[in-house]
Amino acid sequence: MRRARRVALGVGGAVVLLAALDAYVVVTVLLDIATDVGIPTNRLERATPVVTGFLLGYIAAMPLLGQLSDRYGRRPLIHACLAAFSLGSVLTALAAGEVMVVTGRTIQGIAGGALLPITMALIGDMWDEHERPVALGAVGAAQELGSALGPLYGGVLALIPSTSVFGIELGGWHAIFWINLPLAALAAVAVQLTVPPPAGASSGASSGASGRVDGVGGALLALSLALLVVGLYNPEPATTVLPPWGLPVIAAGVLAGAAFVWWEIRSKVRLLDLTGIRKGPLLATLGVSFLTGAALLITMVFVQFTAQTLLDMEALEAALVLARFLIALPVGAVLGGVLARRLGDRLVAIVGLIVATAGYVLMSRWPLDLANAGLLVDLALIVAGLGLGLVIAPVSAAVLRVTPATQHGVASAAVVVARMMGMLIGIAGVSAWGFHRFQSLTADLDTPLPVGVEPAVYTKQLSEYLAKVDAALHLEYTEMFFLTALICLLGAVVAAFLPRRPVSD
Repeated sequence: MRRARRVALGVGGAVVLLAALDAYVVVTVLLDIATDVGIPTNRLERATPVVTGFLLGYIAAMPLLGQLSDRYGRRPLIHACLAAFSLGSVLTALAAGEVMVVTGRTIQGIAGGALLPITMALIGDMWDEHERPVALGAVGAAQELGSALGPLYGGVLALIPSTSVFGIELGGWHAIFWINLPLAALAAVAVQLTVPPPAGASSGASSGASGRVDGVGGALLALSLALLVVGLYNPEPATTVLPPWGLPVIAAGVLAGAAFVWWEIRSKVRLLDLTGIRKGPLLATLGVSFLTGAALLITMVFVQFTAQTLLDMEALEAALVLARFLIALPVGAVLGGVLARRLGDRLVAIVGLIVATAGYVLMSRWPLDLANAGLLVDLALIVAGLGLGLVIAPVSAAVLRVTPATQHGVASAAVVVARMMGMLIGIAGVSAWGFHRFQSLTADLDTPLPVGVEPAVYTKQLSEYLAKVDAALHLEYTEMFFLTALICLLGAVVAAFLPRRPVSD
């Protein structure tokens, strides 16, 4: 029985890792995807739905489909999610336009987001309360590993040479999504062989409220997030930060969020049942997770953009620049776990976020000539990664401390949801401001044309134009990193409300 549980845990961790990899894999190839689907480099705001679409589906589906697995069993829901994940991968790989690639990524997100809570619920089915935290930690590690490896994984797969079969492109960035098909098939076979059948997984959910699904809560959460993302998305950022519909749609999203909270307080069936948990420390923990999530994805996207646009690097080369941050992140996580045992979660989280703030301040001071600023670039990325890494263990430990053992799975999922929501809202909000800033900085630039001028004159004009575009991009990126420093500083303030050491210490 013990061996069977370990095998099931390994399979569950593998499917969570597969979904987590795809959450971050487009960071490396976003510019390549944008170019192939017809988005020009100076209109990158139109590419943000490729990222936010996945995150929106991931977050909205996570709690609701986890509840559906209580009703219909873990194995059928995992199979359904793997099938939907494969469908989304095919749509993304075949995409020739913005709408299709965003649709494919959103379907991927919906399927991928459900795999984490279903796997956590499976652990709840198969492990007793004493052993459960270790198994939950293993699944959490798979989720974190996906965030660290995703950009590098995408950069390596994108090196596959361009290959066309019957007019279908299989190489380049398309390979990232085609390879999901055999991986999902292998995962489905492993799930079929190792995960208990539906009757065993859902035997306790056939009576009472546990057999019901909070469809209203799920719909309100999805509506709130969708409205906020739509309100922050501005396809024409030249004149304003928000689109004409921005403020009313954002206000509607806030109202939908308030309605979700009201419903969750009064409903007998809840997406995240946190009854009996101290709300202050829990909200502080979720707030820190939200803010660190925002900083994490902003870094992943815009460091990649910086390397590809200002340093003219290919996708993998740019991913290797980001690797300084990604390597420092797990190192900081291990160090944070060691320090938290001696100094307490609160102090380590505060220090980590202050260190991250310093890293982003350094990033905001990167010079325009990045090619000759290697040590400064490396130092800033390492400091920021170490700082955010220090926060991971204290947040995970704090949420488990303020919740009873029977709710550890729900609480751990809530931390992940909060982080993903931070990624979603953070990248949408900061991108809206940043792309508006770029458009305003380049509004007076005229693209030179090789008509009616000598070749030498045109070459000089083009060089001057490109230099001004690079200067605008540099100012946009550094200001966005400064905003990220402010986000981390706010996180340090929120971390002051984390719970202290447990009384038993």
